[in-house]
Amino acid sequence: MKAFIFDLDGVIVFTDKFHYQAWKKMADRMGIYFDEVINNRLRGVSRAESLEIILEKCEEVLTEEKKAELMEEKNNTYRELLHTMTPADVSDEVRNTLDALRAAGYRLAIGSSSKNAKFILERVGLLDAFDAISDGTNITHSKPDPEVFVKAGEFLGIGAEECVVVEDAYAGIDAARAAGMKSVGIGDASGYGKADYKIQAFKELLDIAEI
Repeated sequence: MKAFIFDLDGVIVFTDKFHYQAWKKMADRMGIYFDEVINNRLRGVSRAESLEIILEKCEEVLTEEKKAELMEEKNNTYRELLHTMTPADVSDEVRNTLDALRAAGYRLAIGSSSKNAKFILERVGLLDAFDAISDGTNITHSKPDPEVFVKAGEFLGIGAEECVVVEDAYAGIDAARAAGMKSVGIGDASGYGKADYKIQAFKELLDIAEI
């Protein structure tokens, strides 16, 4: 075990509410029914796949150009909301745990489907906390495809068998397994049987790392 690869949303920061608000605003304008139950299906999947799920409730057949416009509209709203984030949006527990892992010699990376990962990390003052960032800007397949984690391992220069993925979504745990990496389930994924480790608190990573 030489490296930890972290999902971003739901693990390091919590921006689910912003995603929901942005998609809700777009859906309401289009007259498409959208609620928190549908929103839960969007966790861990790409923006394009998220839109397709929302459009299941849309009777109109949309062109690819229109879909692209809707995704851009949603992302613009989302980024406006992200501007309200500050370093206070990251807990001391998360910061102290990341510091301890780095001090112990572990390499740290982000493995997120979000195209806004770097922007979020910059807003909360964590951009320099990671040795590599693999996100939606460098992948073509979202979780449960392993690409985002495979790329993170490559960026770190560390083999899959020496990487541990920390995820809060089932799709992320599946992606880690497909990448040949160990996985830690936290949050919703703490009850997922396929996770190699299950934790309730972020600081429990120190036990896994034997620090």
